[in-house]
Amino acid sequence: MPRRVLGGLIQAAAPVTDPSAPIEKVRKAAIDAHIPFIEEAGKRGVQILGLQEVFNGPYFCPSQDPHWYDIAESVPGPTTELMATYAKKYKMAMVVPVYEREAAGVYYNTAAVYDNDGSYLGKYRKNHIPHTSGFWEKYFFKPGNLGYPVFKTRYATVGVYICYDRHFPEGARLLGLNGAEIVFNPSATVAGLSQYLWKLEQPAHAVANGYFMACSNRVGTEAPWNIGRFYGSSYFVDPRGNFLSVASEDKDELIVAEMDLDLIEEVRRVWQFYRDRRPETYGALAEQLP
Repeated sequence: MPRRVLGGLIQAAAPVTDPSAPIEKVRKAAIDAHIPFIEEAGKRGVQILGLQEVFNGPYFCPSQDPHWYDIAESVPGPTTELMATYAKKYKMAMVVPVYEREAAGVYYNTAAVYDNDGSYLGKYRKNHIPHTSGFWEKYFFKPGNLGYPVFKTRYATVGVYICYDRHFPEGARLLGLNGAEIVFNPSATVAGLSQYLWKLEQPAHAVANGYFMACSNRVGTEAPWNIGRFYGSSYFVDPRGNFLSVASEDKDELIVAEMDLDLIEEVRRVWQFYRDRRPETYGALAEQLP
């Protein structure tokens, strides 16, 4: 039997970004903006749906304002469990990225994964945390401590790699070695140099590892930070590096793509990158070199 999976990605602008607005207003506005697209995905038969990085609020990391700690919540928690009700309603697995509060003063950039019956499968915590001009993420996020897990949904085995993670091939390879068939990469990235890399790095991961990638980015410009234009361009790419579906640069939208998971075996039989690995030669990768 062919293994074909219909995937979906949602990209959207954050409706409320004002730091003086109550956190509940900010969160509710973002969730409300996504729900029509989640409903659309369910009605179109999407089987695995991915949301964007910290989907239930703005990308607040250009600031170092402790106000935004209050948008963090437990995982599982109120937002992710609300999404689980849609997963169950539409028999649709979901990747749900939120800001996670683990304990007092301990926060992670996290994605929860739910199966098509609404059951919680686990979470991924972003491992690579940037701290550079305009992206003060180490102020808000502790580096992930869960490694590179994969999650066996009803339809496919999925992995998650969040935003800045995409610049690091080591974790992308580990996700493949752990059995990922589709890797979701929710991001918040603005126009400039990264826009060129956006359509270079993830297809390279897909080809190097023989899996599909589902890459989402938000849209719009978020005041008061105004660090640049989030350029959308969410997409699905196959193990040969072919783009299956690409979103616009400026619209809130849902994109879908059918993924033929049998292609993974077909590609890996031609490009034997896993067979020809030489892990005994890679020790220096784990050393603290400059």
